[in-house]
Amino acid sequence: MAAVVAGRWDQVLPDLPAPLAAALDQVLDGGLHSLFQPIVDLDTDRVVAYEALARGPEGPLAAPDAMFAAARAAGRLAELDGACRAAAFRGAVDQGLLAPTTVFVNVEPEVLDTAPLADLLAIAGSAPGELRVVLEVTERALASRPAELLRTVERVRRLGWAIALDDVGADPMSLSFMPLLRPDVVKLDLRLVQGRPGAAVARMMNAVNAYAESTGALVLAEGIETPAHLEAALSLGAVLGQGWFFGRPAAGRAADRPAGELVLPAPQAGTPVDGTDSPFGCLPGGTRLRRSPKSLLVELSKQLEREAVGVGETCVVAATFQEARHVTPSTERRYAELAAATGFVCAVGEGLDAEPLPGIRGATLAPSDPVRDEWDVVVLGPHFAAALLARDLGSTGPDADRQFEYALTYDRATVVEAARALLSRIAPRPTVPAPVTLPATDPAIPQPRTPASEHRAHLAELAGTDPATGLPGRVRTQEVLDVAAWNARTGGDVLAVLTVDLTGVGVVAERFGELAADDVLRAAVHRLGRRLRHGDVLGRLGATRFAVGVPGLAPATAAREAARIADGLADALGTPFVVAGEQLVLGVRVGSALCPDDADDVAGLLGIAAGGGGGVRR
Repeated sequence: MAAVVAGRWDQVLPDLPAPLAAALDQVLDGGLHSLFQPIVDLDTDRVVAYEALARGPEGPLAAPDAMFAAARAAGRLAELDGACRAAAFRGAVDQGLLAPTTVFVNVEPEVLDTAPLADLLAIAGSAPGELRVVLEVTERALASRPAELLRTVERVRRLGWAIALDDVGADPMSLSFMPLLRPDVVKLDLRLVQGRPGAAVARMMNAVNAYAESTGALVLAEGIETPAHLEAALSLGAVLGQGWFFGRPAAGRAADRPAGELVLPAPQAGTPVDGTDSPFGCLPGGTRLRRSPKSLLVELSKQLEREAVGVGETCVVAATFQEARHVTPSTERRYAELAAATGFVCAVGEGLDAEPLPGIRGATLAPSDPVRDEWDVVVLGPHFAAALLARDLGSTGPDADRQFEYALTYDRATVVEAARALLSRIAPRPTVPAPVTLPATDPAIPQPRTPASEHRAHLAELAGTDPATGLPGRVRTQEVLDVAAWNARTGGDVLAVLTVDLTGVGVVAERFGELAADDVLRAAVHRLGRRLRHGDVLGRLGATRFAVGVPGLAPATAAREAARIADGLADALGTPFVVAGEQLVLGVRVGSALCPDDADDVAGLLGIAAGGGGGVRR
């Protein structure tokens, strides 16, 4: 997929510098073209599809990340996104990539609900033959804009297109979002193919293969560059492959392999998501309903919440509270624990906002919404599904004695439909303003902090999951590193622990606001993640300090490997951030320590790394 800078930019931003503005005009005025990378059936070695990859004209916006950063800064991201797909369709037609060949195209999560799909369908419809399209989305899009994505996916299917879920394995949430999106193709993140097997990979493949077996979805492995990668892809259950081993992106068809046809699974049945259906309404006809006071429902809800904590970071939790006044201090504590322990938590109720509690997505309910009269708790994981679905009978008296009719179901299909009904109401993630250019800063100069940023930093330290970046917070990061250190001590290999300190973020917070600083941090986290392997640890220790754990290093080469990783992380963060078409440079220092060589406990390792062990400064 085309690389983009993290963040959302929904408002019109300051003008780009004249050269970049002219280059962007050229891109959007027919300057785009597409290259096509082959996708191969691993059983037959036939090319059955191509992924369209956008490229700009020669100049400052030739690379996809530069193009998208400039378009986002100019408030023209949706325009560029549509132009990329239009260029993909034109290129596919020009190169004769028509049925039975299939073309995979990407869609930016930020513009999913405004993408000009009707115009693009007209382009496809006017082609001299049938154009088969698979639209790629990511779980990040569902986490950011669940209602829009679910509706857009249904609209795409009505157009006759199929859906691929991209980067599966890069984030545990993708495993639980699979049944909600119902993808026809599951694309494994390249780190699964190129990395080493481990417990996390095994858990992910159990979930992917279970989904594929139950739905007929196809598993596609990205990043196949060597025969060893191909062997790994096959062992992971992939039936399709993509990567330089089969061919680099090119202007047209692959000449070295025969062509074949991509046979997609039959469309899955499901209730249309239009924001009017309700979880209780998803119960099958004839379901036996029981009556209960609210006090029992509360206890049943707590039990499901405990089940969700047991499922962990691959779990989606969705709940209704009727009204905001029912969210008590006790409820807040329980849901803070849920947000720390699970992958995605959302709650709706009259009077709730887009983020009713830190790390929890939400939405208010209109008094006429049927969900307003329900008490629902839905827990969905790769191998666990349960839902408490209840409807208020309108009785009077003490709140704890109010009567409901309810059903407790473990039927996976019903639970999935109930979850979709609730996610179809969740508001988009709150928008953040664009950071403005920050001059290069000296890491040695202390950066200013504000009372608000100090408070947010403290919350980040204590939280299981940091709401600003989505990373594990300090306590949870140390817990994960504790396990990794124990494995290193008992397993004979070496764990590298690195600390990454940024300077300059405080200036952003003071001058442009906390949300702008959060956006810079998200972009930094995106860069760090791209330099790490699947299974490496990345967490937030404080306001501008991050921890990285790299397990499984060979003792003979661990020090050299840790130094290489430190250099890579420093380089990733030391290069300018393209913001509003200008340059943003942060100061960065990376320190490292080895377990058990330097210390055998996490506190000691972090202290050595933060104190300058193996330091790299940019």
